[in-house]
Amino acid sequence: MIIDKILLSENLILQRVQELGQQITNDYCGQSFILICVLKGALVFVADLIRSMDAHPDLDFVQISSYGNKTESSGNIDFLRELTTNIKGQNILVVDDIIDSGLTLYHLNKYLLSKKPSSLRTCVLLSKPDRRKKHVEVDYVGFDIPDEFVVGYGLDFSEKYRGLRSIATLRMA
Repeated sequence: MIIDKILLSENLILQRVQELGQQITNDYCGQSFILICVLKGALVFVADLIRSMDAHPDLDFVQISSYGNKTESSGNIDFLRELTTNIKGQNILVVDDIIDSGLTLYHLNKYLLSKKPSSLRTCVLLSKPDRRKKHVEVDYVGFDIPDEFVVGYGLDFSEKYRGLRSIATLRMA
């Protein structure tokens, strides 16, 4: 696999992350909340998002796998890391890199709701609406993108390309 084309430039991404940070700051004005980062893909996004907020959320992490080393979700969701924080009665903001079929976020939200938070919102950098198999309400979306496999800005293919500052498509070499 090699980089095919740049889909979203670094400047465009950072501008949108700033906008999302301000929107989240306004929506949570005067409220405490816990930001849950979905590892590993959302790590870069979360780091920039937190710096763009005028808020100070608590932070926790979950790690879920449904891709393995493939470009398509297997449909099987595996929790590799669960929460370490008690979220009962707390305001929760889940931040993920991408919503594709919706299955991962659906299962994650179901898991989190079973822990009885006060509220649950979701934020994704990228959305592929054409791929949706399961409807999931997303409160904050960075960009809608076409149905292409993307890497960069934390997103990977077989643990590679996470460090790209832009988001790019891949093609077979």
